Amino acid sequence: MENSFFAMISRMRHIRRWCLMRNSYEENIQEHSHMTAVLAHALAVIRRDVFHGEAEPERCAAVALFHDASEIITGDLPTPVKYLNPALTGSYKEVEAQATAKLLTMLPAELRGAYAPVLQPEDPGTAELVKAADKLSAYIKCVEETRAGNGEFRSALEQTRAALEASPLPEVAYFMEHFLPAFGLTLDELTR
Repeated sequence: MENSFFAMISRMRHIRRWCLMRNSYEENIQEHSHMTAVLAHALAVIRRDVFHGEAEPERCAAVALFHDASEIITGDLPTPVKYLNPALTGSYKEVEAQATAKLLTMLPAELRGAYAPVLQPEDPGTAELVKAADKLSAYIKCVEETRAGNGEFRSALEQTRAALEASPLPEVAYFMEHFLPAFGLTLDELTR
């Protein structure tokens, strides 16, 4: 239905992440997308201001806000299932693309041009920073869960950290060195 786009976006809060695992606290794709946007913005600022590369922090943040919007229609397919084999991965990417296209039809025609590049980004630089931010957000969730005593996330923590450490992006290494340690602190420790 045209003009239902924003009502659909508001439903992001109903899509749970990490559904195959016991969670100390539930995370939905709206919360995850917000954190991913914060992290994508940070990575772009680091790229631009520390490494003097090309990056648009505001664009990265906007793309990250909507990076999982298709899951309003598809649901959140767990990572182990999504990447079980190349055929399944390819098919799911097609389903996600169709869901994104469907979301665009929920906007008036005069607004679609503004939202298409955010929902369907074609810039590889932005895409790689948003993907890295998505991985950082997952890692932070794993840190918080294991810190809360939830051993269910131990393996995901190790695998996600290894993937981040293997990242070729210097922005990721910089963020991990300078900012990730604080995520293991208590509120009292953070405010000292």
